[in-house]
Amino acid sequence: MILLNIELMPKNGALPCEVTADDDNGVFTIRKEDTSGEVFNNFSSLKGWIHQHWNEEQFVHSNEFHQLLSFLDQYEKEM
Repeated sequence: MILLNIELMPKNGALPCEVTADDDNGVFTIRKEDTSGEVFNNFSSLKGWIHQHWNEEQFVHSNEFHQLLSFLDQYEKEM
């Protein structure tokens, strides 16, 4: 079972952003800083969206964003 569930605190939001990737159940979602969300059909679409729409300056702790990217790479290797 491969499950990724990470929260990052945005600079412009009261609630954390959340990334969930669960290959076994086909769940690939993102909760954005405005609490709206994105749902993806697969992991590559989720990862592509993150690379296109998010960057380290959007988050209180930029290291959280870099850690997310590392987790995404690791998740992809384990799939």
